[in-house]
Formats: sequence, C-alpha cells, structure tokens
Amino acid sequence: MNDNYTEVLTYYDLEVREIRRGRGAWLCGTDRGLKLLREYRGTVKRLEFENDVLNQIISGGDIDTDLYVRNREGNLITVGEDGTRWILKNWYEDRECSLKDTREVLRAVEKIGELHKALQQVENKEEWNLGSILQPLPDREMERHNREMTRARAFIRKKRKKTELELCIMESFALFFQQAREAEEGMRKLLSQREIPSCLCHGDLNQHHILMCRDRTAVVEFSRMHYGIQMEDLYHFMRKAMEKHDWDKSLGMAMLETYSKILPFSQAEKACLYYLFLYPEKYWKQINFYYNSNKSWLPSRNVEKLKELEQQQPARMEFLEKIK
Repeated sequence: MNDNYTEVLTYYDLEVREIRRGRGAWLCGTDRGLKLLREYRGTVKRLEFENDVLNQIISGGDIDTDLYVRNREGNLITVGEDGTRWILKNWYEDRECSLKDTREVLRAVEKIGELHKALQQVENKEEWNLGSILQPLPDREMERHNREMTRARAFIRKKRKKTELELCIMESFALFFQQAREAEEGMRKLLSQREIPSCLCHGDLNQHHILMCRDRTAVVEFSRMHYGIQMEDLYHFMRKAMEKHDWDKSLGMAMLETYSKILPFSQAEKACLYYLFLYPEKYWKQINFYYNSNKSWLPSRNVEKLKELEQQQPARMEFLEKIK
C-alpha cells in the first residue's frame, strides 16, 4: 500500500489526530470524525456522479453513507507529489453486519428498503452520462453464464480421465442447468413486459458494506452504483444470508416481509426475485472458477462447495416454492 499519504492530508481542512492502516486504505481520526483515505484510479466524472447521489439521499435524513470529502480547492481527488490520486471520505468505526445474527440481518434488510426508497427519489442531472452507468439486465447475464456453463461441460466431456471435481460437476450439471435455463427464459419473458422500472441500485450490497452503528445502520462503498433493477440488490444480500442459514425459509420470508413494509413489492418484482433465486448462481461461479483456472491443481474445497450446494437443494427448493 502506498505510504506517501501524509502530505496528501495537508490539502484538507481538518486536523489529523491519528492514522492507522485499514483494509487497503488509511483510517484517519480527525477533528471532523473518522475519515478513510484511499488511492483512486477511476474518473472524476464517476466520483461527481456518486457524490451527487449520496448528497441527495443524505439530505433525506434517514441514510448514513461514506460521503466524499472535498479538499481545500473543492476537488474530490487530491494528487500527491508522486502522481498518485487519492480520495477522502467519511467513515465509521462500527463493524460489518453479521449474517449469523438474525436481528442484524433483518435490520440490514430494513435499511436496504430505505436506501432503495431514497434512490428512487434521486433527481437525475443532465451532466450524468447515463449510458456509462447502465448495467446489463439479468436475463442477459443469465444467458452469458449459461453459455459459459455449456462450454465447461463440453470441455469436461472430452476428457478421458476426469478429476473428482469434474465428476462432481457432471453428476450435478443436469439439475442445476435446468434451473438456469428456466430462470433465463422466465426472466426474459418477464422483462419483455417492461413492468419493472430501471432505478439507481447500490450494485454491491453484501454484509461487508452494511455497517451496524450503535443507533443507526450505515451503507458504504457505492463504487458500483448503477441504473438497473433494485431487486438484484436485495437478492444478493438475501442469498448470502440464506446460504449462511441453510436456506431457512422462515428467515427468508421474514426478510421479504421486512423489506415490503418499507417498499411494497409489485407482482413483477416478486416474479423477478423468484427467477433471481432460481438461477443457481453459486453453482455457475464454481464452474466458471474451474474453467478459467489452472486445471492441473484445484483445491479440494471446491468439491466440498459443490456437494454443499447439492445438500442444500431440498431446503432451497422449499424456499423457492414459498416465494413462487
């Protein structure tokens, strides 16, 4: 990590009292609260877009985020003497959401609903390049992932001597690929009806980006914020929690109920969420990792992960039937 950070802090209107290493960044205790200093390789336009959105949702009063701090010249990026570009933003001492704690999971889902509600009210600005912040729709992503799984299966079929992992993939492929095709076809048909609006989404919502403060919940790291379908945000967080709890359908329904109290679901959004959960994303990830890795050696943990997916199938299917 670049250590040439001390002179960068002199460009900001604050008094630095302590500095310590964070995860790929520096945590700075200041007279204006805790700040996070990090190298930045993106564009100024992207930062201004994020900053505009965060300022708008913070003004509503219910969302705490990692808002950027401008330097004395009014810029969001500060360039060091060695040419390194830095950003400074508000940060929190508090820990990440624990997926093992049901109360924290539900508290996080409530905050996701509040965030989505606030993002729906954000006013677009002419200077935003909307084309650069559009994401492929989920049916397109599913189609691409299905092609990748098909290529991997064809590759394994041609091998005479198969490893334990390859045998495990071939044994489970038919079940999961059938789900993948059904999800892709259902999602394509659903989205063709154009009943789900495109809205601002966080883009990377997981337990690491939801911080449990003493009396509030903060949402951080908006670097993947884009226009898309907000159900994808909810799905990504819920899937992580459901996997941690072995697809406990009572927890799943509690999360959906908690979210719907803040932001009620339309019928189209319910169907979208069903197809997102139906798609075997974790199975695709394992196959994609295998296909793009050095196949001369693969950790045994990958075999264990595939077997865990098969073991969780009955509980997962019960949850799917419940939300269907």
